[in-house]
Amino acid sequence: MVSLLAIVMMTTMVMSACSKDNGNSNTSSNTEPTNAAATNTNEPAETNTATPAEPVDIKLFAVQEQDINLETNKFTKFVEDKFNIKFTFEAIPGDGAKEKRQISLASGDFPDAYMLTAYIDQFSQADLIKYGKQGVLIPLNDLIDQYAPNIKAALDSNADFKAFSVAPDGNIYGLPAYSQCFHCSYPNKMWLNTGWLEKLKLDMPKTTEDFKKVLEAFKNQDPNGNGKKDEVPLSGSTEDFGVRVVPYLMDAFVYDDDRNHLLMKDGKVGSAAVTNEWKQGLTYIKSLFDEGLIDPGAFTQNAEAFKKIGENGDAQILGAGAGMHPAIFVNIDHGNKNSKDYNPVPPLTGPNGVSLATHDGGGVSPGAKFAITSKASKEAQVALIQLVDYMFSPEGQTNGASGMKDIDWRDPKDGEVALGEGVKPMVAPIPRAEGEAPRNAGWSGMAHFYMPKEYRDSYVQGTDIYDSANYERRLYQATLQYQGHEPQELFPLWAIWLDPSEVDEATMLQTNIKTYIDENSLQFITGHKSLDKDWDSYVKGLEDLKLNRYLEILQKAYDSSTFKK
Repeated sequence: MVSLLAIVMMTTMVMSACSKDNGNSNTSSNTEPTNAAATNTNEPAETNTATPAEPVDIKLFAVQEQDINLETNKFTKFVEDKFNIKFTFEAIPGDGAKEKRQISLASGDFPDAYMLTAYIDQFSQADLIKYGKQGVLIPLNDLIDQYAPNIKAALDSNADFKAFSVAPDGNIYGLPAYSQCFHCSYPNKMWLNTGWLEKLKLDMPKTTEDFKKVLEAFKNQDPNGNGKKDEVPLSGSTEDFGVRVVPYLMDAFVYDDDRNHLLMKDGKVGSAAVTNEWKQGLTYIKSLFDEGLIDPGAFTQNAEAFKKIGENGDAQILGAGAGMHPAIFVNIDHGNKNSKDYNPVPPLTGPNGVSLATHDGGGVSPGAKFAITSKASKEAQVALIQLVDYMFSPEGQTNGASGMKDIDWRDPKDGEVALGEGVKPMVAPIPRAEGEAPRNAGWSGMAHFYMPKEYRDSYVQGTDIYDSANYERRLYQATLQYQGHEPQELFPLWAIWLDPSEVDEATMLQTNIKTYIDENSLQFITGHKSLDKDWDSYVKGLEDLKLNRYLEILQKAYDSSTFKK
């Protein structure tokens, strides 16, 4: 997700892993923030403090994002004073963070705690169990019970968050980033050039055949008016989750989760990629490819190459782009005349009446971004859990992730409206002026901890969705067209915990099976394999890769999970 995140971080308010602007500043503030965003929680409860007389020295492994200096950061200084901490940061840039974290753990020279970012680096569930059993990561249960009322309240009131956090043995070895990013939770969207639709007097497509006819018109009727047949009817990228062409189109035939191609029926997990409906979907996508309606580069190019098509210098050439949001392939900054042309296509209806949309946990990734190690003293453990508990409160979450009050955000003014309909506005971001230096007043993704939908919806957003300052509202409104198109049953791969003895086996099977499905899907679409002649051998290949064993492991994990409904 890194390239998606980098795009949106530059263009929109600090609200999620995929729509953050750190909003840093060189301005100083000695004002302690008052209660900030409204959520479904009550005021933070009183913490059972055990503050020592001298500052507690804490060595913290931290992923430091661009334009942030943790040593001089205003939020750093604020929490050091508030919790009587003196940090020594092992500040690692995003590139190589995972490798350096693993090296530190393997060497035994690890810090008191790890504070990571979910979208750059974090512990996997397997990591948590492994290092928890080894005693490297300590269970947080007792610390939470004694010193972290906000975390405890979240665990008690939010079953999903609890399922993400509590390992099968009942221990909490680390805490995840829980962000209910609405637009992220429906990643596979399609954005159509509605300027071209209007010029060619076409309606927004509703069915797969409608969509094909629109792409044919884009290819053949010179919608950009330059007298050249240079239009690219449909393109995408392979670089990121939520950018691929196949899942959006496949959802008109059978559900494609865009991760491991899993589906659920009557509580049983299966593979969509061996169904007749999957074969039908590939047949339709192949028909688009054969007619030159899909850019061949959509199956090979990175995000940068995709954006070159969307931002072609001489003339607008892109008809439709697959992506979680349009900033992936077109600039949304002020003055970009092409940005407003790309609008969402609702889920298409296939020949069998199927109209689905890929849905996941809204950006919540399994694992943990915060963990305390056995090197931490008791005083350090208490200070660390109190610090994180503060970031589970609305005030702490806003100051940490968005930046300090009156630097990066302020109280709303009369007449300002929140992102969510009918929600009271509680946080108004203060955008950086053009040319303004980074503010360095928050921790950005390192402080993403507890952002339920009620909290995110309370941020102020303007109503002009084509103003880049209101980009989140544009994405929110687009996603409403996809909401409710997910199947009634979903396999929550992002939430379940596998049996520790089967993690390595499942990981190997998952990698091999997914790679095989994706590679063969491409071969079928491009004609290197025949759907008529080679389908049976393709299915046999999945059997040889032990697809049934992989599904058995997942079923066992699902049946034993607290997530099971």
